[in-house]
Amino acid sequence: MDRRWIPGNDFTLLENGEEFFPRVFAAIANARREVIVETFILFEDKVGLQLQQALIAAARRGAQVDVTIDDWGSPDLSAHFLDALRAAGVRIHSFNPGPRPFGLRPHLLRRMHRKIVVVDREVAYVGGINYSADHLADFGPEAKQDYAVEIHGPLVTEIHRFCHAALAEGLRHQREKRQWWRWRKQWRAAAEQQPHVGSADAMFVVRDNRRHMDDIERHYRIAIRAAKKRIVIANAYFFPGYRFIRELRRAARRGVDVRLILQGEPDMAFVKTAASMLYHHLLRAGVRIYEYCERPLHGKVAVMDDEWCTVGSSNLDPMSLLFNLEANVIIRDRAFTQTLSANLDKLMRKACNEITVQSLGELKGWALVKNFLAYHFTRHYARWATWLPRHVPRLLPAAPGQGKPLAPGFAMLKEKA
Repeated sequence: MDRRWIPGNDFTLLENGEEFFPRVFAAIANARREVIVETFILFEDKVGLQLQQALIAAARRGAQVDVTIDDWGSPDLSAHFLDALRAAGVRIHSFNPGPRPFGLRPHLLRRMHRKIVVVDREVAYVGGINYSADHLADFGPEAKQDYAVEIHGPLVTEIHRFCHAALAEGLRHQREKRQWWRWRKQWRAAAEQQPHVGSADAMFVVRDNRRHMDDIERHYRIAIRAAKKRIVIANAYFFPGYRFIRELRRAARRGVDVRLILQGEPDMAFVKTAASMLYHHLLRAGVRIYEYCERPLHGKVAVMDDEWCTVGSSNLDPMSLLFNLEANVIIRDRAFTQTLSANLDKLMRKACNEITVQSLGELKGWALVKNFLAYHFTRHYARWATWLPRHVPRLLPAAPGQGKPLAPGFAMLKEKA
């Protein structure tokens, strides 16, 4: 993909399922020709059933509907759920299907983690929100805090092309290959660029295991180096590379107001222990750290100065930066950046506890050794696992109940969606 700024876009910030799901379902309800959905998690709950009905209605109206799920993130869809989609003409694809020896997934650390929707090549959605009821406030205390964007303008064409290429590459082994390429060729012929509808320049940036292995992290580092006044990063899982940490420390030391909004209650106590080492390291350089405590933080967003921001699916941890297939949009627009910045400021004021060196206490003795080991294991375990097969996209029709019950340690990874 050509990494360049595309002008003339309009973005709407969508916070949590209450804002995201109605906009997506309404767009699908108005679809005339095509719906493409990629998601890590699709559960058969009230949200998943709403999505199912919207997709079935679109397919029955004659739209081509393709849904791609990760077979580990969405393992337990019933035959009834899938058959209803197929009967209407929806094509539902499973990323990394295959046998599970001893109940384990060989490509456990290679996941399709993107969350993308494109409707009629006219509107797109990118963010971190899955199709599950735990993105709604009425789920209770465990409801997730998260973000997505609705996109209009020329960037939609770029996202649409990417989704077509991903489907074509993933489906290359299927019998329907010839039909797929004929359909894709028709869309290419009609794929003139969308007109300019707004003032935002934007890029669609992905991470894969072939050509774009570090694009998302690299764009973060470029923006951090360029920041002059302010950096706010809200991320559910924050264990980036050493170069990333070094750029944050340098920014804080040259006078930039650097703030991190991180999870107050991580999924595992081990992560909290590792974070203590990271906290001391950053706080001593002048970085301010806030723990979000109102509900589980699931967002992956950032703002830098007055015009640069990003929203997407990528955490800033080894899983997202080294293994998962991810997608972010990077936006250069003063009005939208101010909207997201105001949202994060409100989060810090009303729902976060600021962490200080005094509140952490001094690291010494066994606590220092324990935190040191935990931090560096968390940072390095992904690189130690690079001997695992590198996951090239491969899609097959989704099968019901293709997942197996997960051991407790692996179940935690599924929550990092």
